[in-house]
Amino acid sequence: MSVLSSPSRPDLTAPTLIHTVPGRVRLRVPQVQKNKPLSESLEKRLRLQSWVENCRINPPAASVVIYHSHSNPTEVYGQFWQLLQQLLEAFPLLPEAPKPLLKIPSFEGLEQWSSLALPTTATLLAFASYRWESWPLRFLARAALVAAAFPVAKRAFQSLWVERKLNIDGLDFLALILSSFQGKLITPSLVITLHELGDLIREKTARSTEQETADLLDTIGRFAWVERAEQITQIPSNEVLVGETVVVYPGERIPVDGVVIKGEATIDQQQLTGESMPIVAVPGTLVYASTLVRSGQIRLTCERVGEKTRAAASIELLQKAPVHDTRMANYAAKVADRLIMPSLTLAGLVWLTTQDAARAASILTLDFVTGIRVSMPTAFLGALSHTTRHGILVRSGRTLELLAEVDTMVFDKTGTLTQGQVKVVGLGRLTDRFSFDRLVQLAASAEQRITHPIAEAIVEFGQGQGVELLTRDHWHYELGLGMDAVVDGVRVLVGSEKFLQQQGVVVGDLQGLDWGETAKDVFPLGGLSEWFSLIYLACDGRLEGVMQFTDPLRPESGRVIQKLQEDYGMTVHLLTGDKQQRAREVAEVLNIPPSQVHGEAFPEDKAKIVRDLHRGGRTVAFVGDGLNDSVALAYADVSISFEDGSDVARETADVVLMDNDLGSVLEAIAIAQETRALIEQNTFFVVAPNLLGLGLAATVGLNPLWATIIHNGTAIAAGLNSLRPLVQHHIETNIVL
Repeated sequence: MSVLSSPSRPDLTAPTLIHTVPGRVRLRVPQVQKNKPLSESLEKRLRLQSWVENCRINPPAASVVIYHSHSNPTEVYGQFWQLLQQLLEAFPLLPEAPKPLLKIPSFEGLEQWSSLALPTTATLLAFASYRWESWPLRFLARAALVAAAFPVAKRAFQSLWVERKLNIDGLDFLALILSSFQGKLITPSLVITLHELGDLIREKTARSTEQETADLLDTIGRFAWVERAEQITQIPSNEVLVGETVVVYPGERIPVDGVVIKGEATIDQQQLTGESMPIVAVPGTLVYASTLVRSGQIRLTCERVGEKTRAAASIELLQKAPVHDTRMANYAAKVADRLIMPSLTLAGLVWLTTQDAARAASILTLDFVTGIRVSMPTAFLGALSHTTRHGILVRSGRTLELLAEVDTMVFDKTGTLTQGQVKVVGLGRLTDRFSFDRLVQLAASAEQRITHPIAEAIVEFGQGQGVELLTRDHWHYELGLGMDAVVDGVRVLVGSEKFLQQQGVVVGDLQGLDWGETAKDVFPLGGLSEWFSLIYLACDGRLEGVMQFTDPLRPESGRVIQKLQEDYGMTVHLLTGDKQQRAREVAEVLNIPPSQVHGEAFPEDKAKIVRDLHRGGRTVAFVGDGLNDSVALAYADVSISFEDGSDVARETADVVLMDNDLGSVLEAIAIAQETRALIEQNTFFVVAPNLLGLGLAATVGLNPLWATIIHNGTAIAAGLNSLRPLVQHHIETNIVL
């Protein structure tokens, strides 16, 4: 072991070489500690270096461990430091802190509860003055009541003189006046307190009506490498000029739209276009901003920058989408609007015929509305808490209302119904020259440390089969075609049919393949299937077999679609940017009718389909996870995404599945429908007793105190009933524990 100091440099960002043993070094790199993009890009670039066997980055410890083939650790340090300097220009040391994307309703800040201060004080003083006869105490109670009633009076007069209509505040204010004239202080104070509590809870379960979208530069990348005066210079991505040459390295996002003029690269376009498989970009290929270069390096001529890129067009469509007030519908106000004039008329008739102000006050007090105004927000608050306990973030009470009414569910395919990543699902063997385990071992060993999704899938498949990776010698990787390597004395070719034919391998009939025990039950195989794509495997110039790979369905997708169709009677649509044939194959497995499958859909197409369904009288929920889904998410009645979805999709969504489990959609719908049933129960609890009280008040008479007991008692009972699901969940949790 030896400890080396870093070379003397004026730049304080230089890494420190902490520890070294033959074939391995450990460095301290402070920059990776608080700069996630730098850390991720550094690891990808390291794995592409020919002298790097393996590497591991631990950001919290600012540690980078490199397994290398150099004999001198100072050579490792020098090459690492050179690579790090290039990346530090693209990823500044102190990046801006990202804006929080998920806003969970909270009750932080005492000032948010200030509206309850006066009503609560007035109620306490009213109880005190009733218990202890004292004119100073009664004076304070009256003064507190007047102060607490002032906002109600202000809203009532605003409605009368400005809006030219009588609303529930006017009814409340009349009841307060009549109760106060009779010397009643407890009743009006308690009514005001309950109303303010209901309004406060309603606001706390609301999502802001202002829709925030991710910054465009966060989506396409803030920096670009451009070729100016025969030098590569790093500049802000929105300052690239049309016609300039842009260089994009492995692990970086393409910052502009343009045409490749030099180099080859594997580009992941899934978040933008919905294509599950990456493309191979060669000279002449049109590439788009925000897409990711998985491997290779390209130069491209810039054609569109910033707000003119295709990614920006998706964000612009999103910003133009209609923005709804996501507070829960104010059912109380709707009910009150219908009851105000009947209540006033009945109270007036009773007062004229009996000259009894108490009876009139009782009728105005029994307005049905307070119980609903208190219980409904409480029901939604309890439901939102309930969903959070199940790993589901629901933005607002309005979302729960609409979710209970959804009759059409539209799913994106890639990353939503499927897992969004390539997986090998089986190895078919042509001969018995090598065992299954040996073939898997040779293929995985040849493909190790290659940053291509198929190569990574082959290595993952090998690890899943429990094989040991061997040393790879004399290897050559042709981008987009395949790998040529020597493993344990065997020349291994892994790649496309074209690649093997270029290497002189005869690819003949694939009938009679033996799948052995390697086939995973991701799908029923039983031989070659159009569902899968093929990768060919040859050893020492002879074709030995093929691997089938695909973007498999999520394990829960079939169950979710079946329950939505059979248990909830929903119409299910599949909407994807992928090819129509591929979309139909997925739909067939999931029993989605061909007429409800929409392939090759760009973001604007997705938004149009969702909008047309809505205009056709459907209540539409859309489930998606990519930037290309964000516009459709914005136009849906209820939008659903995943915690690991794109930043824009996650921010746009009304419902976020925090555990990334599609099955949580069923739980969210069940909770929403339970909440709707609960609200219907509460409405009955409130209306029936108040209706009975109203009949008594209008006929034989009812003391205002009893009216208040009925009025407030039903409100409290409905509020407690709203909390029942939370109590049941707590009991069930304790039983399980």
